[in-house]
Parts: sequence; C-alpha cells; structure tokens
Amino acid sequence: MVSQDTYRSRCPISFSLETFGDKWSLLILRDIIYFGKHTFGEFLASDERIARNILADRLTRLQATGLLTKAPHPADKRRDMYRVSDSGLDVIPLLLSMAEWGSSHGHDTKAPAFWLALTQTRRDEMVSLIRQTVQAGGSIFVGDKSVIAQL
Repeated sequence: MVSQDTYRSRCPISFSLETFGDKWSLLILRDIIYFGKHTFGEFLASDERIARNILADRLTRLQATGLLTKAPHPADKRRDMYRVSDSGLDVIPLLLSMAEWGSSHGHDTKAPAFWLALTQTRRDEMVSLIRQTVQAGGSIFVGDKSVIAQL
C-alpha cells in the first residue's frame, strides 16, 4: 500500500488524480469490471492497444495502491490473474458516471442506451449487483454470470 506521504497534497481530488491520472489505470479496471478480462494478454488485446511496458507498469501500480490483486492462474501457473480488490470495486460508480458523461458528450460511442438508462434510474441497485457479480468472478457484459445475463 502506498503511504499518504507519497502524494503531493491532502486534497481528495489530487489524490484521485494521482491514483487514476492516466487513462490506462481506469481502462484496466474497466476491462475487468465490464468485460471480465483478468490476464496480461487479455488486457493487451483491448481496443486501445496499450504498450506492454506501460501495461506492466500500470498493473504493478494498481496492485501497489491496493486496487488490484494478483494470483497465479488456476489452470496455468505461468500466467497471473488480476482481480479487483474491495477498494477497487469502490470505483464502480466513477466508471458508470464516466460512461454516462462520455456517451452524452462523445462522438459515436458504443454504450448501449438501455444500460445507460438502467444505471441512471436504478444506480444503487446496479452498483450493488455489479459489485457482487465481479466479486463472484463475473463482469457486466461478458459471460453467463454477467450482470446482463442476470437482468
């Protein structure tokens, strides 16, 4: 865990920016929570095309800040599995808000309208369901244990 002395100030916005100040950290969390990705190779295959060295650095940083945990892959001990910690799950409302803002202000985004409406009208229920689903190894959109499959 990183100590408070490592940060520039005690401002909560500054702390958040120092933790998530690059796009890659939030995209890694998005990949796990939204799409059920858990391995280095799966993150590398994302549309945004993160460089290997940057991905390795961000995974290490997310572990150091306590947002991710790493464990050997159950089927292949040569690979690692990354999971969102309880602290990382607290980022779910932020990701939902960013998706809402991005779909309202971005050009040609791919967010499903029904999902955006659901997260706006039933926010607390959806955050709780997403949290429980991700803790159980699922994601929002992918797999038979996904949030979408449960709705």
